[in-house]
Amino acid sequence: MSKTSDHNSTEPAKKPTIAVFKFASCDGCQLSLLDAEDELLAIAHQVEIAYFLEARTRTLAGPYDVGLVEGSITTEHDAERIREIRRQCRFLVTIGACATSGGIQALRNWADVGEFIQQIYATPQYINTLATSTAIADHVPVDFELRGCPINKDQLVELITALVIGRVPRVPNYSVCVECKRRGTVCVAVAKGISCLGPVTQAGCGAICPAFNRECFGCYGPQELVNLKSLCAHYEEQGESRDHLVRLVRNYNGYAAEFRAASDALEQQ
Repeated sequence: MSKTSDHNSTEPAKKPTIAVFKFASCDGCQLSLLDAEDELLAIAHQVEIAYFLEARTRTLAGPYDVGLVEGSITTEHDAERIREIRRQCRFLVTIGACATSGGIQALRNWADVGEFIQQIYATPQYINTLATSTAIADHVPVDFELRGCPINKDQLVELITALVIGRVPRVPNYSVCVECKRRGTVCVAVAKGISCLGPVTQAGCGAICPAFNRECFGCYGPQELVNLKSLCAHYEEQGESRDHLVRLVRNYNGYAAEFRAASDALEQQ
């Protein structure tokens, strides 16, 4: 609280302002934020939701203390807009695979976008798009990345709480394999010979897919210090085809640097 000049009354401290912005995406990460409404009630009185078109029509002009950005950059207009948003936000946080690595739409980065446009749109001359779908960090400095497709709402609440009280967010930096062990899921790679990205993928999903005898598809992006080329070589030695491994790695976070390098190496062999 800050005292007034006469020392007889007080005025409330200014609440940190949060703004949520959308680019090319499915809105899933913003929906995760809305899905966390019960958890966010505990800190709602500590922050001001200044801009969040998915949730409310009322908006407040910037600058903002925290900007949460969902989606990838796919047009020149997007590229200009994210630079303006960066200028308006003290802290810029990217949420989800689209914002942190280009998303599933980054598959266009290995293809001819012009050919796609010609085949899909009746009037392709009206389509204005970039040849690539890229992460926010490829265009402006980012202060923190929250991975996932979609993001984990508990991690989002932890992030907002940490920003409000001024500490570093506590987000897992271990692999999905740890989550499999914690829930008692038998390793699908060892027991069933399934090519799984769990060993090189950051935790956060709760290892849902392996629990249903499916491989991890890398929804939370590469873990720190991964050796994906070695893992793919191991799966290839076990009889997996390179085409399958390329498709597996080029998924939700396929254009993340580590995943991209591994899939490109598989194609060039």
